[in-house]
Amino acid sequence: MFKHYCLILSSITFFSLILRATEPKCLIALHGLARKSGSLNKIEREFKKNGYLVWNETYPSTEKKIEDLSPVIQKGISFCHKNNSNQIFFVTHSMGGILVRHYFQNKDNDPIINKVKAVVMLSPPNHGSEIVDAFKSQSWFKWFNGPAGLQLGTDKNSIPNQLKPIKLNIGIITGNSSSDPWFSYLFKSPNDGKVSVESAKLDEMKDFLVVERGHTFIMDSDHVIKNIFNFFDNNKFLKQN
Repeated sequence: MFKHYCLILSSITFFSLILRATEPKCLIALHGLARKSGSLNKIEREFKKNGYLVWNETYPSTEKKIEDLSPVIQKGISFCHKNNSNQIFFVTHSMGGILVRHYFQNKDNDPIINKVKAVVMLSPPNHGSEIVDAFKSQSWFKWFNGPAGLQLGTDKNSIPNQLKPIKLNIGIITGNSSSDPWFSYLFKSPNDGKVSVESAKLDEMKDFLVVERGHTFIMDSDHVIKNIFNFFDNNKFLKQN
């Protein structure tokens, strides 16, 4: 009887592993503030070529506050579930990373946590941006970036600085080469033109990589994309070019 039970258990375990190996991986891609899904088209193409399902849709980043934008993530999760995937990955650019942090704030015991295998954030303003500090009172800034943009300052009451750690495997890639040199005078440390290297970091991150790229097009770097794949597979970056 015991041998029979062990045989059944072994068979269940074996077939579970087989199903897991054949189950499609699903990528949720979240663009940044004042951008659209097209900004992540290269990442979408590369991951589809490697067998991933990809959800990459435009959301109204300049029309609502962060707390009203983060629920868009549920659309991506529903897409993965509808396509029979319980292996969910995230790639985010800039404010997209803040949406992930906000969405998972109170989900430590939610089953979805176990389905999210890894998150790679590209140039996230995890502690805000000095650009917001400098221009948030300007009408042109409010018009271009909307209410969410005004929430991304470096002060202790900004949304990024109020968020607590989340229980996900997070890797962060950021740049130290400014793509917006006209903002350089606002920073006192290495930055990508929009976000400082230090601001991108999180205490709970598994790995951190700095590349010689600017904020706006960091997602188009072949080196960056290669490192995203490696983090998804190994929870670490390759480092070298």
